[in-house]
Amino acid sequence: MPTIFSHSMVGLAAGKIFQQSNKKRFWILSLICPAIPDADVIGWYFGVNYLDLFGHRGITHSIFFALLLGIIVWVIFFRKENMSRKNSLFLIIYFSLITMSHGILDGLTNGGEGVAFFAPFDNSRYFFPFTPIEVSPLNLGAFFGERGLQVILNELIWILIPVTVLVIIKFVIIKFKKMTYKIFSYLFRT
Repeated sequence: MPTIFSHSMVGLAAGKIFQQSNKKRFWILSLICPAIPDADVIGWYFGVNYLDLFGHRGITHSIFFALLLGIIVWVIFFRKENMSRKNSLFLIIYFSLITMSHGILDGLTNGGEGVAFFAPFDNSRYFFPFTPIEVSPLNLGAFFGERGLQVILNELIWILIPVTVLVIIKFVIIKFKKMTYKIFSYLFRT
């Protein structure tokens, strides 16, 4: 799995690209939702086997869980706001997709037992054919050592730089639109 930092940065970048709210809870949830699937590691302390439905990269990494979490986030944090159905649906889809990004990134790693994308209907584990992301060590000692540094550098290349570029592209497009509007407004003033 990538580090919790990279999962959260994907959520932050998505928030910047698809920003629908300036509210603090939108940004906090954008950081938390992509990291929530790894809460399944708690199961290890209760004897849950890695490959079980509730094991690591099981149901909490599935499309089903991501959709469910998107709905739960909307119900708890945004339902009482007076927003259109379109905006409500957007927020549900947004929080579902950023949660789903966790399983996608894990499916791109070069370690572990794969991701149960289709749980609870199918607990088969999958990787993508291309797995460039170094799997992060779960042991804190290893994480703060040479292995952890390798993982961070790898994530910089495969996750952090690409999402930063997407955010920059979005802002360049916005600036270009504004500049073009000003130019045309100036040229075609009546």
